[in-house]
Amino acid sequence: MSLNIDAAVLAQNRTPFYYYDMDLLKSTINEIKTCIADKPVKVHYAIKANGESRILKTICNAGFGADCVSGGEIKAAVNAGFAPGSIFYAGVGKTDDEIRLGLELGIGCFNVESIEELQVISEIAEQMHNVAPVALRVNPNIDAHTHHYITTGLEENKFGIDMTALPAAIDFIKSNTSIKLRGLHFHIGSQITINEPFELLCRRINALTNDLYKQGVELEFINVGGGIGVDYDEPDANPISDFRGFFSTILKGLNLLPGQEIHCEPGRSLVAQCGSLISKVLYVKKGIGRKFAIIDAGMTDLIRPALYQARHRIDKLGNNNCPVERYDVVGPVCESSDVFGINEELPELQRGDYVALRTAGAYGSSMASTYNMRQVPGAVFSE
Repeated sequence: MSLNIDAAVLAQNRTPFYYYDMDLLKSTINEIKTCIADKPVKVHYAIKANGESRILKTICNAGFGADCVSGGEIKAAVNAGFAPGSIFYAGVGKTDDEIRLGLELGIGCFNVESIEELQVISEIAEQMHNVAPVALRVNPNIDAHTHHYITTGLEENKFGIDMTALPAAIDFIKSNTSIKLRGLHFHIGSQITINEPFELLCRRINALTNDLYKQGVELEFINVGGGIGVDYDEPDANPISDFRGFFSTILKGLNLLPGQEIHCEPGRSLVAQCGSLISKVLYVKKGIGRKFAIIDAGMTDLIRPALYQARHRIDKLGNNNCPVERYDVVGPVCESSDVFGINEELPELQRGDYVALRTAGAYGSSMASTYNMRQVPGAVFSE
């Protein structure tokens, strides 16, 4: 399938804007539901990937839960219709007010990332005469073979609890009546395109949970996190991620006890391919030895290329029956890193042409800023 936007939609909307293919989002949701049908699996959408209210409501209506990393995301989840009990709250820096918000709403779980955080949650819960449901996020020391900025499961990391510190956290929970341990939480990284890291994760989890079981520690669920990658190079050829491979690996690899569930947190893999950033060519500048296509979208609208050196496929929309040229595709922001592509092969571009930065539905609009006092791009939906 290829991106096809009606000319009237382009003409009626000020660029840059995000365009969301809602049929593709629903097909992706259905693929996940098919993979987990009749399986002890619960899915929590990681809202940080994209918090557009229409997208949240669509995912909520599918019966998924929400994975949040701030009080603002918790409120957005509730406003979109997610039941408080289906909301899990992760993040290394939960504030006191955010913890109180979660307890007042009765969210399903706090994914705790340090013993220090565990102590604070217990104190606040005790003050509120409440019991905080928690899962301990454990770092299994697994290399996810992804960009170092989005690798999160190594033993020395701002995220999670080192495995050597886990016994102390367990002892603290056992001695505290204001905390209830529900499960363990893992997340080894993002944009993982092979299943071997997940196989290794399962082996590490099995060894750990076996030891805890011998100690009398009961767990309702094992949360394996997310990290399923998407195809940034060929979004039309692979519009839906390999959920079958992921879920097959996890279901075969984990040794669940009777009644235990598997939880996971797809974010990018749910929404990335359904979104594109639509931009207009402002100028085609001829340099000494290259051409620059200066577009009206910038790093303020899609920061991943500047932040992670990420590459998004760039497509020209409309008439492509023209010679192919090479361009450096750049934005208008006053930063040298405001670059989307170097030496990109595209059908000849002229001022006023439209281009699409593909696979931008995740970590695009949710990371947009008003730097240079630019406007945050709007959203257009295919429905």
